[in-house]
Amino acid sequence: MTVILTYNVHRCVGNDRRLDVGRVADVIAAYEPDIVALQELDVGRRRTGGVDQALAIAEQLDMACHFNAALKVEEEQYGDAILTALPERLIKAGPLPGLHPRVPLEPRGALWVEVMIDGAPVQILATHLGLAPREQQRQAAALAGPDWLSRADRQGPTILLGDFNATGASVVYRTLTRGLIDARRAAAVKRPSSTFPAQLPFLRIDHLFVSPQIVVETLEAPYTPATRLASDHLPLVMRFSVRADQAGTLG
Repeated sequence: MTVILTYNVHRCVGNDRRLDVGRVADVIAAYEPDIVALQELDVGRRRTGGVDQALAIAEQLDMACHFNAALKVEEEQYGDAILTALPERLIKAGPLPGLHPRVPLEPRGALWVEVMIDGAPVQILATHLGLAPREQQRQAAALAGPDWLSRADRQGPTILLGDFNATGASVVYRTLTRGLIDARRAAAVKRPSSTFPAQLPFLRIDHLFVSPQIVVETLEAPYTPATRLASDHLPLVMRFSVRADQAGTLG
Protein backbone atom coordinates (compact mmCIF):
# COMPACT_ATOMS: atom_id res chain seq x y z
CA MET A 1 0.00 0.00 0.00
CA THR A 2 1.28 3.46 -0.93
CA VAL A 3 0.53 6.61 1.08
CA ILE A 4 0.16 10.06 -0.45
CA LEU A 5 -0.53 13.23 1.51
CA THR A 6 -1.53 16.76 0.51
CA TYR A 7 -1.11 19.60 2.96
CA ASN A 8 -1.49 23.37 2.86
CA VAL A 9 1.15 24.27 5.44
CA HIS A 10 0.37 28.02 5.69
CA ARG A 11 4.09 28.93 5.36
CA CYS A 12 4.66 26.72 8.43
CA VAL A 13 2.92 29.20 10.73
CA GLY A 14 0.49 27.38 13.01
CA ASN A 15 -2.74 28.37 14.67
CA ASP A 16 -0.67 29.45 17.68
CA ARG A 17 1.02 31.96 15.30
CA ARG A 18 4.35 30.19 15.77
CA LEU A 19 6.64 29.59 12.82
CA ASP A 20 7.90 25.99 13.07
CA VAL A 21 9.06 24.13 9.97
CA GLY A 22 10.15 21.11 12.01
CA ARG A 23 6.68 20.78 13.54
CA VAL A 24 5.10 20.61 10.09
CA ALA A 25 7.60 17.96 9.02
CA ASP A 26 6.83 15.97 12.18
CA VAL A 27 3.09 16.08 11.40
CA ILE A 28 3.76 14.76 7.90
CA ALA A 29 6.17 12.07 9.09
CA ALA A 30 3.58 10.64 11.49
CA TYR A 31 1.60 9.28 8.51
CA GLU A 32 4.66 7.73 6.83
CA PRO A 33 3.82 9.03 3.34
CA ASP A 34 5.62 7.91 0.21
CA ILE A 35 4.57 11.05 -1.70
CA VAL A 36 3.78 14.51 -0.32
CA ALA A 37 2.22 17.55 -2.00
CA LEU A 38 2.65 20.82 -0.13
CA GLN A 39 1.10 24.25 -0.67
CA GLU A 40 1.97 27.72 0.66
CA LEU A 41 5.68 27.23 1.13
CA ASP A 42 8.09 30.12 1.61
CA VAL A 43 11.55 29.87 0.08
CA GLY A 44 14.08 32.51 1.07
CA ARG A 45 11.45 34.95 2.33
CA ARG A 46 12.31 37.46 5.04
CA ARG A 47 8.91 37.07 6.73
CA THR A 48 9.79 33.46 7.61
CA GLY A 49 13.49 33.85 8.34
CA GLY A 50 14.85 33.23 4.85
CA VAL A 51 14.48 29.45 5.16
CA ASP A 52 13.92 27.21 2.13
CA GLN A 53 10.89 25.50 3.66
CA ALA A 54 10.46 23.01 0.81
CA LEU A 55 14.05 21.80 1.11
CA ALA A 56 14.03 21.79 4.93
CA ILE A 57 10.92 19.59 5.08
CA ALA A 58 12.26 17.31 2.34
CA GLU A 59 15.55 16.87 4.18
CA GLN A 60 13.79 16.03 7.46
CA LEU A 61 11.67 13.45 5.62
CA ASP A 62 14.67 12.17 3.60
CA MET A 63 12.87 12.83 0.31
CA ALA A 64 13.65 14.40 -3.04
CA CYS A 65 11.92 17.73 -3.63
CA HIS A 66 10.50 19.52 -6.66
CA PHE A 67 9.38 23.10 -5.96
CA ASN A 68 7.35 25.40 -8.21
CA ALA A 69 7.43 29.10 -7.37
CA ALA A 70 4.03 30.59 -8.15
CA LEU A 71 5.33 33.95 -6.88
CA LYS A 72 8.85 35.41 -7.19
CA VAL A 73 9.98 38.76 -5.83
CA GLU A 74 13.72 39.11 -6.41
CA GLU A 75 15.26 36.29 -4.32
CA GLU A 76 12.04 35.51 -2.43
CA GLN A 77 9.76 32.71 -3.61
CA TYR A 78 6.40 31.25 -2.60
CA GLY A 79 4.69 28.19 -4.00
CA ASP A 80 4.11 24.48 -3.94
CA ALA A 81 6.15 21.27 -3.90
CA ILE A 82 6.05 17.53 -4.47
CA LEU A 83 8.27 15.40 -2.26
CA THR A 84 8.95 11.67 -2.51
CA ALA A 85 11.46 8.99 -1.61
CA LEU A 86 10.37 6.88 -4.60
CA PRO A 87 12.05 6.98 -8.04
CA GLU A 88 10.77 10.10 -9.80
CA ARG A 89 11.26 12.59 -12.59
CA LEU A 90 9.90 16.07 -13.14
CA ILE A 91 7.57 16.35 -16.11
CA LYS A 92 6.38 19.94 -15.87
CA ALA A 93 6.10 22.94 -13.57
CA GLY A 94 4.45 26.20 -14.48
CA PRO A 95 1.81 28.88 -13.96
CA LEU A 96 -1.96 28.65 -14.20
CA PRO A 97 -4.04 31.48 -15.71
CA GLY A 98 -5.23 34.29 -13.52
CA LEU A 99 -8.51 36.14 -13.70
CA HIS A 100 -7.23 39.04 -15.83
CA PRO A 101 -3.82 40.72 -16.27
CA ARG A 102 -5.21 43.91 -14.75
CA VAL A 103 -6.61 42.13 -11.68
CA PRO A 104 -3.68 41.72 -9.26
CA LEU A 105 -4.51 38.39 -7.62
CA GLU A 106 -1.96 36.00 -6.15
CA PRO A 107 -0.32 33.95 -8.94
CA ARG A 108 -1.04 30.22 -8.98
CA GLY A 109 0.74 27.25 -10.50
CA ALA A 110 0.91 23.49 -10.87
CA LEU A 111 3.56 20.80 -10.71
CA TRP A 112 3.73 17.40 -12.44
CA VAL A 113 6.06 14.63 -11.32
CA GLU A 114 6.12 11.02 -12.53
CA VAL A 115 6.69 8.58 -9.67
CA MET A 116 7.43 4.87 -10.04
CA ILE A 117 5.19 2.74 -7.82
CA ASP A 118 5.48 -1.06 -7.94
CA GLY A 119 6.92 -0.90 -11.44
CA ALA A 120 4.29 1.46 -12.84
CA PRO A 121 4.79 5.14 -13.68
CA VAL A 122 2.15 7.16 -11.82
CA GLN A 123 1.50 10.77 -12.80
CA ILE A 124 1.27 13.08 -9.77
CA LEU A 125 -0.07 16.58 -10.40
CA ALA A 126 -0.27 19.06 -7.54
CA THR A 127 -1.75 22.53 -7.42
CA HIS A 128 -3.17 25.36 -5.33
CA LEU A 129 -6.01 27.24 -6.98
CA GLY A 130 -7.07 30.83 -6.39
CA LEU A 131 -9.86 32.22 -4.25
CA ALA A 132 -12.13 33.94 -6.78
CA PRO A 133 -14.65 31.52 -8.36
CA ARG A 134 -14.10 32.73 -11.94
CA GLU A 135 -10.35 32.54 -11.43
CA GLN A 136 -10.65 28.98 -10.07
CA GLN A 137 -12.79 27.99 -13.04
CA ARG A 138 -10.16 29.21 -15.51
CA GLN A 139 -7.45 27.38 -13.61
CA ALA A 140 -9.44 24.13 -13.41
CA ALA A 141 -10.16 24.32 -17.14
CA ALA A 142 -6.45 24.78 -17.79
CA LEU A 143 -5.61 21.77 -15.64
CA ALA A 144 -8.18 19.65 -17.50
CA GLY A 145 -6.92 20.92 -20.86
CA PRO A 146 -4.15 19.97 -23.31
CA ASP A 147 -1.28 21.48 -21.32
CA TRP A 148 -1.87 19.25 -18.31
CA LEU A 149 -4.34 16.38 -17.84
CA SER A 150 -5.30 16.12 -21.51
CA ARG A 151 -1.73 16.22 -22.76
CA ALA A 152 -1.00 13.25 -25.04
CA ASP A 153 1.70 11.78 -22.78
CA ARG A 154 -0.45 11.98 -19.65
CA GLN A 155 -1.58 8.38 -19.73
CA GLY A 156 -2.14 5.64 -17.18
CA PRO A 157 -2.41 5.96 -13.39
CA THR A 158 -2.87 9.59 -12.37
CA ILE A 159 -3.44 11.51 -9.14
CA LEU A 160 -4.35 15.22 -9.05
CA LEU A 161 -4.22 16.72 -5.57
CA GLY A 162 -3.87 19.91 -3.61
CA ASP A 163 -5.79 22.86 -2.21
CA PHE A 164 -8.52 23.74 -4.71
CA ASN A 165 -10.31 26.31 -2.52
CA ALA A 166 -13.51 24.79 -3.88
CA THR A 167 -16.11 22.38 -2.52
CA GLY A 168 -17.89 19.45 -4.13
CA ALA A 169 -20.71 21.77 -5.22
CA SER A 170 -18.42 23.95 -7.36
CA VAL A 171 -17.82 24.28 -11.08
CA VAL A 172 -14.17 23.46 -10.35
CA TYR A 173 -15.14 20.11 -8.86
CA ARG A 174 -17.43 19.28 -11.77
CA THR A 175 -14.74 20.22 -14.28
CA LEU A 176 -12.12 17.96 -12.72
CA THR A 177 -14.43 15.01 -12.09
CA ARG A 178 -15.31 14.80 -15.79
CA GLY A 179 -11.99 13.05 -16.32
CA LEU A 180 -11.02 11.86 -12.85
CA ILE A 181 -12.75 10.35 -9.82
CA ASP A 182 -13.04 11.99 -6.40
CA ALA A 183 -10.92 9.77 -4.15
CA ARG A 184 -13.41 10.25 -1.34
CA ARG A 185 -16.12 8.58 -3.41
CA ALA A 186 -13.75 5.84 -4.57
CA ALA A 187 -12.41 5.00 -1.09
CA ALA A 188 -13.20 1.52 0.22
CA VAL A 189 -13.13 2.93 3.77
CA LYS A 190 -14.65 6.39 4.18
CA ARG A 191 -13.46 8.65 6.99
CA PRO A 192 -13.87 12.38 7.73
CA SER A 193 -12.11 14.40 5.01
CA SER A 194 -12.97 18.05 5.72
CA THR A 195 -9.75 20.02 6.07
CA PHE A 196 -10.56 23.66 6.77
CA PRO A 197 -10.33 25.40 9.15
CA ALA A 198 -8.06 23.01 11.00
CA GLN A 199 -9.38 23.72 14.48
CA LEU A 200 -13.00 23.05 13.50
CA PRO A 201 -13.01 21.63 9.97
CA PHE A 202 -16.27 21.76 8.06
CA LEU A 203 -15.11 22.62 4.51
CA ARG A 204 -13.78 20.02 2.09
CA ILE A 205 -11.59 22.21 -0.14
CA ASP A 206 -8.48 20.03 -0.30
CA HIS A 207 -8.99 17.10 -2.66
CA LEU A 208 -7.45 14.10 -4.35
CA PHE A 209 -8.76 13.08 -7.77
CA VAL A 210 -7.70 9.76 -9.28
CA SER A 211 -7.84 7.83 -12.54
CA PRO A 212 -9.51 4.38 -12.62
CA GLN A 213 -6.15 2.60 -12.29
CA ILE A 214 -5.79 3.93 -8.72
CA VAL A 215 -7.45 1.73 -6.08
CA VAL A 216 -8.26 3.91 -3.06
CA GLU A 217 -8.27 2.12 0.28
CA THR A 218 -8.75 5.04 2.68
CA LEU A 219 -8.97 8.82 2.58
CA GLU A 220 -8.93 10.88 5.75
CA ALA A 221 -8.08 14.25 7.24
CA PRO A 222 -6.44 13.36 10.58
CA TYR A 223 -7.88 15.47 13.39
CA THR A 224 -5.37 15.40 16.23
CA PRO A 225 -3.86 17.97 18.62
CA ALA A 226 -0.81 18.18 16.33
CA THR A 227 -2.72 18.63 13.06
CA ARG A 228 -5.10 21.16 14.60
CA LEU A 229 -2.15 23.33 15.61
CA ALA A 230 0.53 23.10 12.90
CA SER A 231 -1.39 24.83 10.06
CA ASP A 232 -4.76 26.36 9.24
CA HIS A 233 -5.55 23.26 7.13
CA LEU A 234 -5.55 19.62 8.13
CA PRO A 235 -3.48 17.28 6.00
CA LEU A 236 -5.39 14.92 3.71
CA VAL A 237 -4.02 11.38 3.55
CA MET A 238 -4.81 8.67 1.00
CA ARG A 239 -3.75 5.02 1.07
CA PHE A 240 -3.91 3.37 -2.32
CA SER A 241 -2.53 0.81 -4.71
CA VAL A 242 -2.08 0.68 -8.48
CA ARG A 243 -4.08 -1.99 -10.26
CA ALA A 244 -1.94 -5.06 -10.80
CA ASP A 245 -2.40 -5.02 -14.57
CA GLN A 246 -0.75 -1.57 -14.69
CA ALA A 247 2.56 -2.60 -13.10
CA GLY A 248 5.39 -2.83 -15.58
CA THR A 249 3.16 -2.15 -18.61
CA LEU A 250 3.51 1.59 -19.10
CA GLY A 251 6.41 3.51 -20.58
